[in-house]
Amino acid sequence: MERVSIQRAQQTLSQLIEKVALGKDVVITRGQRPVARLVAFTPDAVPQRRFGALKGQVAVTASFFEPLPDSEF
Repeated sequence: MERVSIQRAQQTLSQLIEKVALGKDVVITRGQRPVARLVAFTPDAVPQRRFGALKGQVAVTASFFEPLPDSEF
């Protein structure tokens, strides 16, 4: 795992992205303290929306369809 300062990360972002794309992790530091980590993006990690996922957990009452009071505008 490579460690780079914020300043160096700003200067060499393209090269760091290439390293991450090859599977390496990069830790970005402020001074000696780690503050961020650059890792490869995996599309499988993005949650997929599923129709009906909240079925039975959410209720919409008739008041939802009533006009808002003037104080809400």
